[in-house]
Amino acid sequence: MSFHSALGEWRLRSRPLAESFASAVRDAVLSGRIPVGSAMPSERAIASDLALSRGTVVAGLMLLRETGWVHTRHGSGSVVRLPSHMTARTAPWSLDHGGDVEIDLTRSVTSAPHEAYVAASRRAVERLPGLLVDAGTADAGLPRLRELIADRYTSEGLPTTPDQVLVTTGAMASLILLAERLHDRGRPVVVESPTFPGALAALHRHRSRLVSLPVSETGWDNAEHVLRTSGADLAYLTPDFHNPTGMVMSDEQRAEIAQAADRHQVTVVVDETLRDLDLRTPPSPARHLSGRGMVTIASTSKVIWSGLRVGWLRAAPRLVRELLLNPLHATMYPPPLEQLIAVELLSDLDGVLAGRRAQLRAQRDHLTALLAERGWTFDVPPGGLTLWARPPGETGPVVANRARSRGVAVSPGPQFAVDRTLADYVRLPFTAPPEVLTKAVERL
Repeated sequence: MSFHSALGEWRLRSRPLAESFASAVRDAVLSGRIPVGSAMPSERAIASDLALSRGTVVAGLMLLRETGWVHTRHGSGSVVRLPSHMTARTAPWSLDHGGDVEIDLTRSVTSAPHEAYVAASRRAVERLPGLLVDAGTADAGLPRLRELIADRYTSEGLPTTPDQVLVTTGAMASLILLAERLHDRGRPVVVESPTFPGALAALHRHRSRLVSLPVSETGWDNAEHVLRTSGADLAYLTPDFHNPTGMVMSDEQRAEIAQAADRHQVTVVVDETLRDLDLRTPPSPARHLSGRGMVTIASTSKVIWSGLRVGWLRAAPRLVRELLLNPLHATMYPPPLEQLIAVELLSDLDGVLAGRRAQLRAQRDHLTALLAERGWTFDVPPGGLTLWARPPGETGPVVANRARSRGVAVSPGPQFAVDRTLADYVRLPFTAPPEVLTKAVERL
């Protein structure tokens, strides 16, 4: 693609030419039409190609240098790059730049750890040729990836072998496969209230009848009663940095749930997607919620990047073999290259986590300080990505509607409840940089 065609119809913008040119280059870099690290044409060539004056080109390039999109070395020309303020952040850049709203706080997603991810991708491509001689069709996952996942569980006190691991495209893919295999649609499924809306959507599409297990300030107190009386054969729980409250289930409640699930023959799907985002100093991981009949699901989506579609489930080897027979698994199997990237990142996950935890901890503390000054009430979450908070004097839906008219999108509490209750709450991710959180809170 030529430089001219990469910029598209940039002259249609209602700005001075130099600003429009710089904006077009930024958009082309973000869309991938101009690769990061590529050399910019000379000023003379750009001016000729785009029918611009040299002065306009020089002014546009100066804007790009000042904002970090272009780096110029004397005698070596200019090279395209991403500004450090974009590569160092945890929230996706697009969530606070443009779109229907100026600041989108409805999604608790992260951008990739930039340098680590790029380096891992390069190493993965170097490993790829050995896989290209095989079919690349869906199976249980690359052996090295399954070994890494199993070793991590074992090191955390949950002995695991690779044949207990099935690789999927994410935690929700794992949940769907498990519901297909383990759930009798004539019986209900127990879910927390509040809980992750994606899980509610997945189970609703499975035509499951959902029964709420309240998660309150004191935890999962009624778990035994709900598992005993609901008639459910499946439950979906998030014991570690629960989404959206950020709570951690106590050891006593874990033991009680494991015993109740065994006694009442309920399979518990334990979502550990947020488990590694422990913001305590130092991190204090709880014992895994495990027991006979329990299945663990997790993914790289929150810890590393949502764009890395690699997840897994941990189950008995027999169940793993049965799930492999489901035709759905072939559509929920990540490409080999993505699995190789996951191998590289999971091999040094602690290195990635250290920086992410520090950044998220600082952003959480910044957000909670701002909200406390304005009368919001909440418990500071010990981990995860979100704050579950009560706004002063208004319900969550009212706050969400008013905030949207001021350019901020937030998720009100009813979106996280089976019965559309919890109207007093709003979920606020703290993944955005402090300056964006400050602007969002001022508008809220």
